Amino acid sequence: MSSPSPVSPAAPSGASPASHGLNLAQQEAVNYLHGPCLVLAGAGSGKTRVITHKIGRLIQSGLKAEQIAAITFTNKAAAEMRERARDLIGKQAKGVLICTFHALGVRMLRQDGEALGLKPQFSILDSDDVTSILKDAGGSTDAATARQWQWTISLWKNMGLNATQAAAQAGNDEERMVARVMAHYEERLTAYQSVDFDDLIGLPLKLLREHEAVRSKWQQSLGHVLVDEYQDTNATQYEVLKLLVGARGRFTAVGDDDQSIYGWRGATLDNLKKLPQDYPSLKVVKLEQNYRSTSAILRAANNVIGPNPKLFPKTLFSELGEGEPVRVVDCDSEEHEAERIVARIQSLRAEGTLQAEGAQYREWKDFCVLYRANHQAKPLEKAFRKAQIPYKVSGGQSFFDRAEIKDLCSWMVLLVNNDNNPAFIRSIKTPKRGIGHTTLGTLSTFAETYKLSLFEALFSNSLSSVLPAKAVGSLQEFGRYLNELEYRARRTVGAEDARIFLSDWLKEIDYEKHLYDGEDSEKVAAARWTNVMDFCDWMALRCGGQIDDVAGVTTAKETKTMLEVVQTIALLSTISEREGDQNVVTLSTLHASKGLEWPHVVLAGCNEGLLPFKLEEDDGTDADKTDSIALRLQEERRLMYVGITRAQRTLAVNWLRRRKKNRDTIAGIPSRFIAEMALDKTTVKEDPREKLKALRAEFAKKSADALAAAAASESR
Repeated sequence: MSSPSPVSPAAPSGASPASHGLNLAQQEAVNYLHGPCLVLAGAGSGKTRVITHKIGRLIQSGLKAEQIAAITFTNKAAAEMRERARDLIGKQAKGVLICTFHALGVRMLRQDGEALGLKPQFSILDSDDVTSILKDAGGSTDAATARQWQWTISLWKNMGLNATQAAAQAGNDEERMVARVMAHYEERLTAYQSVDFDDLIGLPLKLLREHEAVRSKWQQSLGHVLVDEYQDTNATQYEVLKLLVGARGRFTAVGDDDQSIYGWRGATLDNLKKLPQDYPSLKVVKLEQNYRSTSAILRAANNVIGPNPKLFPKTLFSELGEGEPVRVVDCDSEEHEAERIVARIQSLRAEGTLQAEGAQYREWKDFCVLYRANHQAKPLEKAFRKAQIPYKVSGGQSFFDRAEIKDLCSWMVLLVNNDNNPAFIRSIKTPKRGIGHTTLGTLSTFAETYKLSLFEALFSNSLSSVLPAKAVGSLQEFGRYLNELEYRARRTVGAEDARIFLSDWLKEIDYEKHLYDGEDSEKVAAARWTNVMDFCDWMALRCGGQIDDVAGVTTAKETKTMLEVVQTIALLSTISEREGDQNVVTLSTLHASKGLEWPHVVLAGCNEGLLPFKLEEDDGTDADKTDSIALRLQEERRLMYVGITRAQRTLAVNWLRRRKKNRDTIAGIPSRFIAEMALDKTTVKEDPREKLKALRAEFAKKSADALAAAAASESR
């Protein structure tokens, strides 16, 4: 469907031009403007379309673009929504705040965080920084232990608990110990003027709860809030939403209880249950028409999700026709499964070239293989390489997780927050500058004694009492260079100035030599330097306003200073511009596939113990464990539902007769979800290799016929 023209301010007050091309349920959701609204958007039912059209309708009704916020869960989803809003509404869309929950939190804290003692230039710590601080706070050298603490503390924060509250409700000695670590961790974050990702939700909630002036300001500035993927919100995010919209309840929550698959990270369906209780006038609109999948695929999806308890019952339907029946493929082992998947992809591609002189040709990017656990990708990768099939593993290493990029980001972060100790330590050691561990250890002890950040300690008159003059001189030289760099960065505006700034900086710290000295392979060093150049180009383009800030937190200017761009770095998980539209098969976990779709999908390893995942590890001897298993099974069923509804045209579901479990090989049991799909009458059990042989024979016959026809023509 083509997008309608931008909304006209002079349009009549009835149904807006933005409603053109929407079905009746979508129109109902778009045109309900004056109270709380819940849009139950089934898979593939056009929820992003509804959100962007509703933004247009709100603007047409007289609300200023700056008074509208649309919140989603990933930078990529926010960028797509921003682009679609621009296409539909035009220039007015630029004023709409379209961002993630975390980006909104950053915006609130940058503007009003001083009420909590936060400077506007506070730092956002990444996962590695958090692990390092927790090791220090808990007196441990074990990263795995620190990561376990991090996981527990994150869950507590998502529940809205601080260290004192966590200690009060701790159920055993282990939890009480983690609560003590959390208290030390919170002290360090305050001292470093830093926050972690969970704080980007928890601290805005504290702001809104405890500071009436701040709450009033945000409620007045936001006339309507739209929340995408509402079923993925946690308890803290729901409380933030309630305080943002106030008693008027001007919000639209768009979600699907059947696609709630993030319970392990704090998302709760209780937020859906609470809406009708907290907002009795709630308008509920169901979007049940699916524009993605065939009827055969949707029937399997509806059957699978059927046994789950329903908050708001709905049944997806499609007008795209019956389509190909869902295939069930049994495989002898993981390696055999990989071979069959290769054969299926090859046969579907070959079949496509036979149709309508290539009009139905299937590209590699039309195919996706989904699995429950990351380890299932290994045999698939081997088989794809052997068959020379191009592929990508979704959810691979982020560009920002590369060591060379983390080095540069630590310098950048330090420019806007001198008090960030983890960034200070990484920067002063990368590249090396003759300042050793002993000197840094003494500086750290000195800073802790006098309650200073490491940067503040550099210039203390008392530092010379604990360090020799040469060491103090080296430290202060580093501090003065940082101050000079910050001065230059503050005055660096636009793309060209940014390129000059970055080039000069890298030469001054001799970073290219540092990379080559640190690698045995010149080829690896060159690849890392290329990453550095890509990073610098990306930074420069953002300074020049040539790339939208996908974090959605900076002011809407044509050009930005280097410091303005630096403040968004910690929110970005990938450089999305680098990815492009690659023509490769996607290998992905089911969790990472949410929100995406492909014409042809294979669900791999649909066995008990894999999907659903390890339910047998709970013995179910008491009521609590029985309830836990029931809830986990419901979420696993929703995960299967998400996998099925990623498919547009064909779907194959594989299971293993034998599968590996640790070092053993055990008998495979097909997933209970295969039976729940109720495919008995329509399922086609196939061997893709036989189909591929038949297609090759057909190709050979066509080729032979063509040669024979050519020979006959010549003989004439």
